[in-house]
Amino acid sequence: MKRALASLCAVAAVTGAVATGCGRGTDTGTRQDRPEPLTWQQELRVDDALQRLTRQCMNRQGFSFWEDRSLTLRESMPVRYVQDDVEWARTYGYGGRIDARQEQRRLHHPVVAYRESLSPARRAAFDRALDGGNGFQVLSAKLPGSGREVRKRLGGCTAEAEKALYGDPGAWFRASKTATGLNALYADDLRHDRRLTAAVAAWSRCLHEAGLSYPDPQAARDAIRENTARLGPAGADRAFATERTTAVADARCARSTSLRSVATARETSYLDRLPDRYGEALDTYRRLQRQAYDRAVRIVPQRA
Repeated sequence: MKRALASLCAVAAVTGAVATGCGRGTDTGTRQDRPEPLTWQQELRVDDALQRLTRQCMNRQGFSFWEDRSLTLRESMPVRYVQDDVEWARTYGYGGRIDARQEQRRLHHPVVAYRESLSPARRAAFDRALDGGNGFQVLSAKLPGSGREVRKRLGGCTAEAEKALYGDPGAWFRASKTATGLNALYADDLRHDRRLTAAVAAWSRCLHEAGLSYPDPQAARDAIRENTARLGPAGADRAFATERTTAVADARCARSTSLRSVATARETSYLDRLPDRYGEALDTYRRLQRQAYDRAVRIVPQRA
């Protein structure tokens, strides 16, 4: 599933501790003055505001542009490595049908069809309006650990929207790439952390009692994805029934074993040990996120 984690090594990124954890270590203990992280609902509202600002800018340039708010707030919930919302799992499984629907919308998005309907000259003008054409700015950032440089082109209405929310798109790009890449610095240690592996083992035993045999949550989701692909469209209903059964058992066991809280606590302990420069980047990331959200609430309503 697209919203699920690829491996336990990256549990830090999906348990939500980098995005929703607390604090950074100092000589006297964990800092308590770190900016509060955004919830996934708030992050979604920022994304919606970016779309709204981009559409308004494109409209001013004489082009049509469509926002994508096709999912309800409930449907938009990200499925992370530890998913313990039993009612959501009972309704949506791991979100496989939601992902499939979104993929179809991506392939047949009205913006894509509209752009293709334009003459070559108007299409070029559309691209310039959206991303700046040859007048784009190149943003760059170095990833934690590897030091590998990543770049991003930014211009036109896309740049205008980011500037309206974040103030300095370059500062946001650098901070976000650092903050969301911090798990690379301790992922291996976290994967072998005794308290975390004990919690995962407890989850696996719980699942075994429910008649399912998987070593960790990602293995369960990988198996569901493979089963859905194997059964194909003709077996879609059977595949989804299996997906829901597994997802519900997964969520119940995650809740009964407190896997989410254990994973978050253990990841926070590794975050606390990082050098100060990474804590500062995380602070900047959260501060700019909060700034963007405070502006987004004046631009778009929360999804129903």
